[in-house]
Amino acid sequence: MHVLEIFKRDSTIFSFEFFPPKSESGWQTLLERMHSFETLEPSFVSVTYGASGSARDKTHALVQHLASNTKLDPMPHLTCIGHNKEEINNILHDYAEAGVDNILTLRGDVPVEGKVTSDFSYAADLVTHIKAFEEKKFGICVAGFPEGHPETPNRLVQLDHLKSKVDAGADWICSQLFFDNAAFLDWCERCELQHVRIPIIAGIMPITSISSMKRMAELAGGTNFPAKLLKRLYKFQDDPKSVRQIGIQWATQQCSDLLDHNVRGIHFYTMNQSAATEEIFHSLGASTGARLRTST
Repeated sequence: MHVLEIFKRDSTIFSFEFFPPKSESGWQTLLERMHSFETLEPSFVSVTYGASGSARDKTHALVQHLASNTKLDPMPHLTCIGHNKEEINNILHDYAEAGVDNILTLRGDVPVEGKVTSDFSYAADLVTHIKAFEEKKFGICVAGFPEGHPETPNRLVQLDHLKSKVDAGADWICSQLFFDNAAFLDWCERCELQHVRIPIIAGIMPITSISSMKRMAELAGGTNFPAKLLKRLYKFQDDPKSVRQIGIQWATQQCSDLLDHNVRGIHFYTMNQSAATEEIFHSLGASTGARLRTST
């Protein structure tokens, strides 16, 4: 279903993000968990894409599996760094044939070794290209960074970049993960002032261990970990169960507060783990996304 139809159907969006496992055992584990994700009835799910397309085949295989063998509606990520227009057109053709209706568009990480040949410099260029794709009219998501992007410390310039993606034809925005709701809500207000008025979905990732928190800090440069949260975590850092409970409790409080502020939806960065997402859903007062969507 095209994302604009999903937004009409669901008053509040709940979605999940998966990544294609690298190992055969990882694939098997994810597939075994898939039923648990299905029972939560999300609006859709997204599937990540490796730097410079390094996980292209795995992304496509997982998207195909979700589309053909589950009730989940997959939305593949697509990065443009390192790709030419012909390659992107081939990918879009494959997704159109697979019945995929929406794409989450990203620039992608610039390789550490330096420059890379590409027909696209920015995500806005990819949005423009997808909008002009004649074979199918995909719904288009772009990324937003409530607490800044490490490559663009100037927040005014960063909002200009987001506006350029919206002006190019994006349908909605998915935020980078964050732990400070006040920062996210302030960013939403700044987006409004910049005339960015397409739906914004909040990205949430529950902390389940100290090591996962450190990994998040690496993956989401610029993300702030509030002192109140760190105090709780470090107080019980030698007790993994308590750390996990604190992380899930914090994420649940975030979600509840965001819903109270009428945020359009929540996108869970699941790390392919269903249990934490299930616990958050139950704590919000419903067993499925469908019930949450109709109760808010």
